[in-house]
Formats: sequence, structure tokens, C-alpha cells
Amino acid sequence: MTTELSTDTNSNMSVAKVSRRTAAKRRSGAAANQAGRVPSKPWLPWVFLAPFLVFFVGFVLAPAIFGLYVSMFDWHFTLPNKPFVGLKNYINLFTPGTRDYADFWRAMGATGLFVVLSVPLLVSIPLGVALLLNKKFKGRTFFRALYFAPYVLGVAVVGVLWKFMLDTQHGIVNKLLQALNISDAIPWLQQVPWVWVSLVLVTLWWTLGFNAIIYLAGLQNISAELYEAASLDGAGAWSRFRYVTIPGIRPVLIFVVIITILASANVFGQPYVMTAGDPNGTTRTAIMYMSETGLRQFRMGAASAMSYILALALMLVSIINFKLIAKGGEQ
Repeated sequence: MTTELSTDTNSNMSVAKVSRRTAAKRRSGAAANQAGRVPSKPWLPWVFLAPFLVFFVGFVLAPAIFGLYVSMFDWHFTLPNKPFVGLKNYINLFTPGTRDYADFWRAMGATGLFVVLSVPLLVSIPLGVALLLNKKFKGRTFFRALYFAPYVLGVAVVGVLWKFMLDTQHGIVNKLLQALNISDAIPWLQQVPWVWVSLVLVTLWWTLGFNAIIYLAGLQNISAELYEAASLDGAGAWSRFRYVTIPGIRPVLIFVVIITILASANVFGQPYVMTAGDPNGTTRTAIMYMSETGLRQFRMGAASAMSYILALALMLVSIINFKLIAKGGEQ
């Protein structure tokens, strides 16, 4: 009996010692981590990042580097050799009288016009829709899904659908306008400025729900107590919007503005399907002209140079917008 008690006591003491040692090791490990020492598995974060990095390098970084390389050559698919031309493709785009100068900058102008016309609507109207959908009312979920539904359609589907609806002779839009005695047949896709009205409104209808959902996520992160405090201080609806809503969604607003500018500047599908760049190349955007240069004329070097000029312009515009919006938030 005494032997058994002794054995149990020794085993209990051994377990206690092991527990104390384990606790001491944990405390020392925590102290080491707090002291800024290298974790035991520094490679672990890279394991989780690896899938993204593989796709990023394979589908973004590598093509971008290869495109820059191609822009330095007279890269023609039908030529056995691709002569090195250095910066000639870039210089030609800034030299009046060269092959691509006039058409490229006309396409850039069309792209800039679309950005100027579409971005204010694509930023402001979805915000108004998000403010309405953020309120509590019956059927709110249904209307959220309804506004977002067009965005799930592909650009080809949207373009073909509206091309038929806006047809001058047989389109349902002109039929409805005539039935209401509002207007005669409007050349939505044949004449300026109607072509721009059509492209902007179709893009707004298509992408409104996407921006509205992003705004809605930002609005739901604003505490209701801030609105209550503002109301108690006598702030009206406009003051609450200006001093509570806008500061609360400023990061979201910056994100929406930048991605909307980038998306509008890269517009391709809508004018390609709906107008084919007409009338007389008026709606031929920069991406359309690059595609024609590289994929129809097989001048990939010149097309790559154009793409990098557009990319540089978008980078500058994005930086300026970011700084302006951020500076406005500091005032």
C-alpha cells in the first residue's frame, strides 16, 4: 500500500514538473515573439500567398514585362525576324504625321470623353441608390438583388440586347417614345451626341448595382450612434450626409472612383458591339484601336506601346484623384 502511494506521488510530481516546464517554454516563446525574434516557421505565410503569387506572376507581371519587351521591337507576326527599334514605337505616337499619331490620339480623346461623361454618373447615382437601399423597408432584399442583377450579364449580352432595343426603326425604346408622343425616331446608335448618350446610359444600367453594393457595404459600417448624435445637435439630412456619411465612406469612395475611372478608360465591349466605333470612328476607343492595330494589322509592337501610354495616363489620373479625395478629407 505504501509503495503504491509513493508511486502515485512520484508520478504526480513528474506530471507537475512537465506542466511547469511546458508553461515556462510557452512563456519564453511568447517573450521571444514580443522581443521581435524570427518566428519558428517564417515560410508559412508564403505558403498561403503562393496560389495568388503564381497567378499574379503568370497572368499579370510576366505579360506586362513581355509587353514592354515587345514594344521595343517591330513585332509583326508575318516577319521571321522582329527588328529592334528601341523607343521608335513610342516616339511615333508623339510625332505628327506618322501612321498612328492622328488615329491613336483621336481614340484617346474618345476614351477621355467617355470617362468624363460616365464617371460622375457611375459614382453619384449608385451612391444615391445605396443610401435608399440602406434604409429599412419591406422588400429591401429584393430591390438589392434587382439592382445588382444586370451586372451578372456579360458585356456581349448587354451590347446585343441594347442594340436591338435602341434600333432606330424597330427598337422598343423609340416605339415607346412615339407611343407617348415624346419624340420621333431618335438615331441612338448612328449620330452624335446620341451615341454617347446611349453608351453612357447602357453602362450606367449595367454597372450601377456593382458600385451600389460596394457603397452599401461601406454605409453599413457607419455607426448609427453618429447619426443620432448629429440629429440631437440639430443637423439636417444634408449636414448628416456631408459630415457623417461622406467621412465614413471616404475609403470606399476613393476605391469606387479609382476603379470606375479605370473601367471606363478601358471600355471596349459596349462600343464594339453597339456602334462598332461609328459614326466615322467617333466612338472608337483606345482599347478598340489597340486591338485593331495588334490583332488585325499584326503590329504588336506599336499596339504594346499604345497600351503602356494608356496605362501611364491612368496611373497619373488615379494618383491625382487619390490625393485630391484624401486631401479633401483632411480639411
